[in-house]
Formats: sequence, structure tokens, C-alpha cells
Amino acid sequence: MYNNREGNVVVWFTGLSGSGKTTISNILSEKLKSFNKNHEILDGDVVRKELSPDLGFSKEDREKHNYRIIYLAKLLSRNRIITIVPVIAPFKNIREYAREHIENFVEIYVNTPIEECIKRDPKGLYEKALKGEIKEFTGLSSPYEEPEQPDLIMDTINYTPEQCADHVIEYLEKNNFIQHEINYNDLRRVYGK
Repeated sequence: MYNNREGNVVVWFTGLSGSGKTTISNILSEKLKSFNKNHEILDGDVVRKELSPDLGFSKEDREKHNYRIIYLAKLLSRNRIITIVPVIAPFKNIREYAREHIENFVEIYVNTPIEECIKRDPKGLYEKALKGEIKEFTGLSSPYEEPEQPDLIMDTINYTPEQCADHVIEYLEKNNFIQHEINYNDLRRVYGK
């Protein structure tokens, strides 16, 4: 049966730096690959490097950067490419804009306490921000506005990134954004028939 929602979705991960957005996104990508689902990751850092090198980290520049990501995500998803967006997106108005302008927008809040993000600090950014080397750092010297009604909340303290990615897959299946088809060749190999 034809599913007119299949693939037409943007999975938008928001949360502090170090919360686990990219890690969960990469695991989700591997799972989608195993299901042969067309998808792309629009990682905030990668898009900034490639499409927004002209922008800094002021509120205005962050908003411009996010508008560019929203535009790309909209193009990809309307062409039935599942679009995964791990980006801090600290401002509610930007995420609301994305929800209004993207047909199927799934907001996932990676709710990791700042103390844990500081402990993880995979890029050494908190250390620099705490020393005053980085100005306007989200969660410290610049605000992060928590989502009020996200579609999903990820708890990365009590659940592994793999469990979080599985939770996203369940949500996408339940809402008809993806469907698995049984691969009978794989079943024959498993059962030896």
C-alpha cells in the first residue's frame, strides 16, 4: 500500500552542545541505512562550515544559519529524503518557524543537563567558554530556550544513544514516516530455506 508520508519528514534534534544530538543522529542514520531508506544528515557544524562561514555566533547570525538549514531541510524532505538535523537551535521562534514551514517536522529535545554536557565536552568548547575564550556560548553566556512541547524528549543520562535512536525509529514507524518491508532473502538466510 502506498504511504504518502513515507520519507517526507524532518527529524530535528535540539539541545545543548554535547547533549548527544550528533551521536544519536549518526546511529539513527545507520539504522535507516539498514532499512534502505534515503536520508541525509544536516549537521549544524558541517552546514556552518560549508554554507555559513560568513556567520558568527551573535543571535542574528545564529538565526540566519538556522534559516539556511530550514530551507535545505524543507527541500530534501519534500523530495522524500528523510532529513536528520542535529543543531542547537537555541531560540524557540526559529524552531516554531521550522514547524510552520516544514510539512512534517518532528522536534526532538535532547534533554541533557548542562553539568553533564560540561563533563562530556567532546569539542572542548565549554572549557574555552568558561575561560572567557568563547563569547555568547549557548547555555552559559547565551540562553537556550527549552522546547515547550517537543514531539519526543531524549534522556541521555538513563538511556544509551542506541536506545534513543530506537525510540526515534519507533516514533517514525508509528507515524507512517517509514515502513519496513520484509526482505524474504534475509529470512531465507536466517532460517536456511
